[in-house]
Amino acid sequence: QVQLVESGGGLVQPGGSLTLSCAASGNIFAVNDMGWYRQAPGKERELVAQITRGRSTNYADSVKGRFTISRDNAKNTVYLQMNSLKPEDTAVYYCNADVVAYRGTYYNTRYWGQGTQVTVSS
Repeated sequence: QVQLVESGGGLVQPGGSLTLSCAASGNIFAVNDMGWYRQAPGKERELVAQITRGRSTNYADSVKGRFTISRDNAKNTVYLQMNSLKPEDTAVYYCNADVVAYRGTYYNTRYWGQGTQVTVSS
């Protein structure tokens, strides 16, 4: 079994910064791509940023130039540095990871974290 544990959410004023972290633990052989999604009230969950094991990145247009995704492969951890936050960034942020495990054979499973609330308000 694999767990993704997120941390770093909270309340911040417009223009402020927050850093989210997500650590994967459990039966892990390797972690392929990792990413952050968000879901605002009444809206569908959307991709915010994604990073491959080789550190290629992909961002939603709405966060380009403000958010930075990074990862530490040795710690199976992904980070999201969020700068110049806007009220429209308010949402529950979810971590997502494609995990390779080994139980006699290798297999991939995609996991989700429990979510962390980010609120941008004055």
